[in-house]
Amino acid sequence: MSLLPWTIYLSFAGALVVLVAGTRSAAAARWLALATTAGGWGVTLLAGLSFRSAPGLQTLVDVRWIPELGVRYHLAADGISLTLVVLTGLAATAGVLFSWNVAERAGEFLALYLALVGGVYGVFLSADALLFLVFYELAIVPKYFLIARWGSTRREYGAMKLVLYSFAGSALVLTGILWAQAAGGGHGFALADLARGGFTPAQQRAMFALVFLGFAVLAGLFPFHTWAPTGHVAAPTPASMLLAGVVMKLGAYGCLRVALPLFPAGFAFWQPVIAWLAVAGVVVAGLAALVQEDFKFVIGYSSVSHMGFVLLGLAAANARAVSGAVLQMFSHGVIAGLLFAVVGRMVYDRTHTRRLADLRARPLHRWLPFAAVTFVVAGLASMGMPGFSGFPAELTILIGVWPVSRTWAVAAVAGVLIAAAFTLRAIQLAFFGQTGAMGANPPDDGGDRALRPLPPITWPERVGALLLLAATVLVGLKPDLLLNWIVPSLQSPLLQTALRGGAP
Repeated sequence: MSLLPWTIYLSFAGALVVLVAGTRSAAAARWLALATTAGGWGVTLLAGLSFRSAPGLQTLVDVRWIPELGVRYHLAADGISLTLVVLTGLAATAGVLFSWNVAERAGEFLALYLALVGGVYGVFLSADALLFLVFYELAIVPKYFLIARWGSTRREYGAMKLVLYSFAGSALVLTGILWAQAAGGGHGFALADLARGGFTPAQQRAMFALVFLGFAVLAGLFPFHTWAPTGHVAAPTPASMLLAGVVMKLGAYGCLRVALPLFPAGFAFWQPVIAWLAVAGVVVAGLAALVQEDFKFVIGYSSVSHMGFVLLGLAAANARAVSGAVLQMFSHGVIAGLLFAVVGRMVYDRTHTRRLADLRARPLHRWLPFAAVTFVVAGLASMGMPGFSGFPAELTILIGVWPVSRTWAVAAVAGVLIAAAFTLRAIQLAFFGQTGAMGANPPDDGGDRALRPLPPITWPERVGALLLLAATVLVGLKPDLLLNWIVPSLQSPLLQTALRGGAP
């Protein structure tokens, strides 16, 4: 566990080295970035092997940072944060493999990418509220440049919308945290200290609304989710993988780590509203995915729908539902990253179209068999089929939600059925559409018919896809690998206070 802070330092140091190396050789920048992310992932796995589950956060580093403000550089971890840093290492490594084709200013691209990864690690390891927000912002800023400079489809608009929504959410969180610190006597920003603030019920309701909403915006809470599909579509493939895979988890993690423990009475007041908004996100985003004609928008709305299950699990406020929500964060991070990799890199970069009507005229199951098989398997995982990580995650959430509200559970099940519908539709249209004359001789971009063989799937793409596939299968077959970390962490005093604050 003591090695975990090195994930942060390694990522930021790697960003500087890659930036310098990229001025001389794009290939050197790629290999150094891969070594950095793989090294960080290796550190998380070593920490996992030595981890001993226990209630509460285990301090990693705790030193004075800004004593005038009462801010400490306090890093700590438990089974929940360990699960998410392992996800970050995996997603980051796979993302570098899917950025192997980036040729334009590759060093700058990968340096920003690694800076984003370092910020994400910092969020998951922070035990001081202001330090948490510092890393939170460090994870958001590189996203703007990655999308605005290397993105596609209205990239400036998508980048600006993502950043404005994220910064607006951050402003709400900062307001709530500063209010809580002042009302609690101004004794610092450690999460444990803020939780002892002795706030009145009215204060808790207002503070919770500010902090939870601020974080939930980044988690894709309905109706504040519209930045997500736009940002996903505009982002280059590795950035899409990180945005859906780990950045959206920062919002859900903030809700769980900060908003719920600090303001349990406020959470109890707003619980039904959160649950219904989560259910609405599951269903409405799923229906939106069902009618999309842009392949990447299908996955973008799918991502919002699956994040609705995470927020619903948090809203149910019992150990089973919350453990399922954390498991769903990991599962969705792996599966969404894989889906975006197939759509953005394997398909779009080769066919230069994301319109399902155009893809339907191409026999992609014959031209790109590896991409077709990968998407089918990832789609089954996304639908929650047994044997993949989505099944135990969503099932655990639904079992936890049922005793709290059968209505919420039944409505969420409708979202599962909708997910099956839009996933099967996407598979059919994109990979197994018309395979007759049109499929053998598809129209090119200018309207003339010409058979254009597509470049084969490269070895970095194959390795990246297989890593993500192996993760979803491993957790699907043996979810207790992660649940054995997650469940004991829910017995911490802070989280127990939050869970008791919810409905029985």
